Amino acid sequence: MNQFDFSPLFRSTIGFDRLSRLIDEGLRGVEAPSYPPYNIEKTGPDAYRIVMAVAGFAESELDLVQQENQLLIVGRKAEAQDPATTYLHRGIAARAFERRFQLDDFIRVVGAKLENGLLHVELVREVPEAMKPRRIQVTAASAPAAIETKAA
Repeated sequence: MNQFDFSPLFRSTIGFDRLSRLIDEGLRGVEAPSYPPYNIEKTGPDAYRIVMAVAGFAESELDLVQQENQLLIVGRKAEAQDPATTYLHRGIAARAFERRFQLDDFIRVVGAKLENGLLHVELVREVPEAMKPRRIQVTAASAPAAIETKAA
C-alpha cells in the first residue's frame, strides 16, 4: 500500500482548511523549492505571517504582488558589484528568486517589512459580512385570531 507525504502541500499555502481543495488544484507531487527558506506562522485566529530569509536583499530589490488567491514574492539583486572584490568563499546567496503562495479565499496581505534580513509578510482572513453566519431569532407562533361573525 502506498503512503503519500502531503507535507509539501502545506509549505506554500496559507489559510487552507481543506486538503481536497489543494489536491483538486493539482498541487499533488509538487516539490517546494528550498530557496529562500521561510516559515509560515499562525499569529491569531484569522492572522498569518510569512517570514522569509532574504539576507542581502534591499527593500527596492523585493516585489510582492497579490493577485486573486496567489501571493508572488520576487527578489532580484542589482548586478552592480565591486570589481575590486575577490571572493575566496561566497556562501551568502544573492541569486534571484520567485516564490508563489496559494492563498485561501478572503486571505489578504496587510503589510510587509524587511528587518534584519528577514521579510515579514502579514496576512489576515477577512470574511465579508454577507458571508459570515448570522443568528436568526426564533419566535413563538401566535394563536390564530378568532373569526367573529354576527348572528342575524
